Amino acid sequence: MKARIRERRTRKALLATTGVLVLVAANGPAAAGFAERAWHEYTINQPSYKARYGHWDLVDVPGGFRINAIHAALLRTGKVLLIAGSGNDEKNFRAGTFRSVLWDPVRNTFTSVRTPKDMFCAGHAQLPDGRLLVAGGTARYEKLTGDVKRAGGAMLVKNENPDAPRTLPAGTVFVGSTGKQYRSQFPVLVPRAKKTVKGEQVSVTAAQARVYVEAVTEGETGITHTADQYRVKGLAGRAAQDVYGLAAKLGLDKKDFQGLREAYEFDPVAERYVPVDPMAEARWYPTLVTLEDGRVLTVSGLDDMGEIIPGKNEIYDPESRTWSPGPDRYFPTYPALFLTGAGQLFYSGSNAGYGPADKGRTPGVWDLETNTFLPVPGLEDADMTETSASVLLPPAQDRKVMILGGGGVGESHASTRRTAIADLTADAPRYTPGPDLPQGTRYLNAVLTPDDRVFTTGGSGDYRGKRGSDILRAQFYEPRTRSFRPAAAPTVGRDYHAEALLLPDGRIAVFGSNPLFADKDDTVMGTFEQRIEVYTPPYLYRDQRPALRTGPLETGRGESLALPGADARRAVAARLMRPSAVTHATDVEQRSVALPLTARDGTLKVTIPEDPALVPAGWYMLFLTDRAGTPSKAAWVHVR
Repeated sequence: MKARIRERRTRKALLATTGVLVLVAANGPAAAGFAERAWHEYTINQPSYKARYGHWDLVDVPGGFRINAIHAALLRTGKVLLIAGSGNDEKNFRAGTFRSVLWDPVRNTFTSVRTPKDMFCAGHAQLPDGRLLVAGGTARYEKLTGDVKRAGGAMLVKNENPDAPRTLPAGTVFVGSTGKQYRSQFPVLVPRAKKTVKGEQVSVTAAQARVYVEAVTEGETGITHTADQYRVKGLAGRAAQDVYGLAAKLGLDKKDFQGLREAYEFDPVAERYVPVDPMAEARWYPTLVTLEDGRVLTVSGLDDMGEIIPGKNEIYDPESRTWSPGPDRYFPTYPALFLTGAGQLFYSGSNAGYGPADKGRTPGVWDLETNTFLPVPGLEDADMTETSASVLLPPAQDRKVMILGGGGVGESHASTRRTAIADLTADAPRYTPGPDLPQGTRYLNAVLTPDDRVFTTGGSGDYRGKRGSDILRAQFYEPRTRSFRPAAAPTVGRDYHAEALLLPDGRIAVFGSNPLFADKDDTVMGTFEQRIEVYTPPYLYRDQRPALRTGPLETGRGESLALPGADARRAVAARLMRPSAVTHATDVEQRSVALPLTARDGTLKVTIPEDPALVPAGWYMLFLTDRAGTPSKAAWVHVR
């Protein structure tokens, strides 16, 4: 009886709304537009629509906490760390205004976090104890040709003294043979020279370090096109002979962003950044990827000269909080690298920009122990992997990686609908075509969900949303059927500098976007999108979801874990999901691991796989799902 009453009420509301819309539409195009919007708003809020397509909601963010979210990471406390640094705003950089904000999606509260350095375009990774490693960032903004006022470039500083290193502070002046003077922009430490004794013969090999310098005077008078040796102003006697500079061209050409060496761990309990040892290389746009032993490999980036690092990679040890050299291999910036086996990373081909079109863009399996690289062929539109998305498909045991969309190198207008899947369990892995996206898409965000699907949203058809190309569309990829199905459309366009991640309650939060222009004619400068939008998937519009206590649990690999408060009658599957740390459409942290599930005497237990390459130590979200794929709320599990 109640169901029939609700049905009659719905029909009356529908007829009334339809009648009003017809009358309004008769009054002209503007009214017709209003009618269409009203009808759309009515449709997307119907229970049947939500149950099929899900629903989007804007988060109420107080004005003082709206930031340019460049990075987003889910912490083990359930809060989301949003990092802006200077937020791609040079005014903030010059003012030293660097920002981070913690968002609690349960209480919808916000907290500002003191941010010690410009973490704009840093890299990040989850550590075994639940801290977040953040390394690199911005030491200098780019300057385009015409905006460069002082000639500058790399100065190689030599030290021929085998008895002592030499530190030169920022602002040190180097004087050339013609009297031209250049000032260092950063401090530089030059190691002591190497002394070799063979019998009575003693040889000294000068040590060296690089530093970026700019002419003391503005304009073309500071340009030099010839190699020269430079004395260090203020040094005299033996010191002046031992320490000197060498440089070739120092010009007024374009200057790229420069990276930072600094690294920090973010403590999710104290909610603050803790400094750790700096990297040997400055890095801007690096990828940080967790290895099976809990250490973190940092790869690529622009250095303190604004040049792409030629393959010098480093490994961070969270126990000693120090860095050591890693295997050398060249990649473009923000390469998508996935841990897929013991000592093995798969490079999907996805990257976020800097680097030549013909170097380091071939997908393949990288063996870290032997430092060998096995190319994985078969990728269509292989010249359009920049700004593409990549995911390790669920469950992670299948070792299948998917690449979605992407565009041409640099500011290319080109984009692709292509998706492809690489099965890394094959004897000779290769990409095979997947279903096309609805349209060519750059900057697509892809998020794993607890029901073994991939939710994709946003992006643009052109470089940084040019020509009004933001895509207001979302869809789910179904690995079992290798097909897409539509989801409710977002209301906010998202392109460059946008992020999306899974929350512990099963919803998906989306942040950021940094379009170049705000109109289709590319005449009005764009503004950074500071709104947060949250998507509620269809699985959360069902009557019930499996029960599971959400308090933290502790376990080890190879161990069985009892799940208190779990509903043994409803739960049929369990997934261990690593929390995201995402930027520039690159999220190499997220993975979904299938767990064997057993029930005895009304108690549910799961078993954690023994393979550390499948389950690196750290904090995970554990979801139970029923036969329809409805997930529980997540329980936080610390895997030792």
